[in-house]
Amino acid sequence: MLLGLVLIGCASLNPEKGFAPVQALGKDKLDKDLRWSRTDEDRQQVDRRVAELLEQALGADAAVQVALLNNRGLQAAFEQLGIGDAERVQASQLPNPGFSFGRLRRGDEVELERGLHVNVARLLSLPLLKRAEERRLEQTQADVAAQVVALAGQTRRAWIDAVAAEQALRYTQQVQQTADASAELARRMAQVGNFNKLQQLREQSFSADAAQNLARAQRARLAARERLTRLLGLWGTQAQFTLPERLPDLPNDPRDLPDLERTAMSQRLDVLAAKRMAEQTASNLGLTRTTRFINVLELGLVRNSSNEAPAQRGYEISLELPLFDWGGARVERAEAVYRQALHRAADTAINARSEVREAYGAYRSAWDIAKHQRDEVLPLRQRIAEENLLRYNGMLIGVFELLADARSQIAAVNTSIDALREFWLAQADLDIALLGKPSLAPTAAAAMTAEAGGGAAH
Repeated sequence: MLLGLVLIGCASLNPEKGFAPVQALGKDKLDKDLRWSRTDEDRQQVDRRVAELLEQALGADAAVQVALLNNRGLQAAFEQLGIGDAERVQASQLPNPGFSFGRLRRGDEVELERGLHVNVARLLSLPLLKRAEERRLEQTQADVAAQVVALAGQTRRAWIDAVAAEQALRYTQQVQQTADASAELARRMAQVGNFNKLQQLREQSFSADAAQNLARAQRARLAARERLTRLLGLWGTQAQFTLPERLPDLPNDPRDLPDLERTAMSQRLDVLAAKRMAEQTASNLGLTRTTRFINVLELGLVRNSSNEAPAQRGYEISLELPLFDWGGARVERAEAVYRQALHRAADTAINARSEVREAYGAYRSAWDIAKHQRDEVLPLRQRIAEENLLRYNGMLIGVFELLADARSQIAAVNTSIDALREFWLAQADLDIALLGKPSLAPTAAAAMTAEAGGGAAH
């Protein structure tokens, strides 16, 4: 028993071990590298890797990799692993013994009292405390892993929005140029009397609307790019990174996920965290029951000496008498927290099943819409444009009729860009739904950890 306590008390700091599961998740689930920049050398290596990724147009996967390496908020979350490892080691340390000294004088008699005492209750509960802190560290790892997944999902969505905004801006600029040319032609034809005032005003109105749409597209492009820049953790010259000119093409076939719910239950971080939380709460409940009657138990060695009598040697034991507080309230609180953890775990699983079904439904719907837009709407608009061009070449319609038809294609092209953007966003949401709901998991897990910890600490 004593040897086991000594071995427990010899635990050493090993923050890299606490980081290893999170790093493995990044590699296995996201296929991305994670690095904890704890030294200047680590930071320099990250800077070099980020610079390499920014040398060419930044793709979606490269953007996620930059964010996971360079986002300072994520690095701050990694430091929580170091804090948790330190608390684990602190809980494993043997309690320091206490020493007391007293000098009493009665006339010529001088009595010296010396005592050495140790907290036996702390010694007996040391294995349980160590295990509780290990489970708390595991919960911290789950929280940090959820933040990793959240950052990856947010970055991918921000990249999709930024590239779509760039693509929409370029198209809007082309529309603006066409509208300006149409308005200028209408002005000149009106001057020579070949165009009435109403027709000229219509062309000018279209040009004014195009200018307004261009300003909005520029604002949307700036906002989307800055959101991506913040997630990437870039500043200065690094913020001048380039993006692809357009979104990737729509895949020929959608994903087929027959075991959707089973896959989610086996790998969703919030479900796994809820299960660990219930296990940790059960462990804390055992600790509360063990210490319900004895909160203070100390063993001390005593040696008293006097200049007029032989030295006194012996020991003393002090403990708290459970005359008023029998610990029933602490146990009842711990049991209530445990039941609460079970209910929350079940609620998390139910919500997870619904969320993945909803995400997959949105993904399939977005694919169907984008495919219809690509294969039906745009080709139809293109054929209409070709027919009108033939009519224009045959002098059956004029230039403004041709321009009016071109304007009707603007809505179709914009809808196509939005449909493709919505599909890639839906796919990003599906990927995140299969791994968890990271935006909510850390907060809920932290709250449950605090409640369970409070039940064990009292």
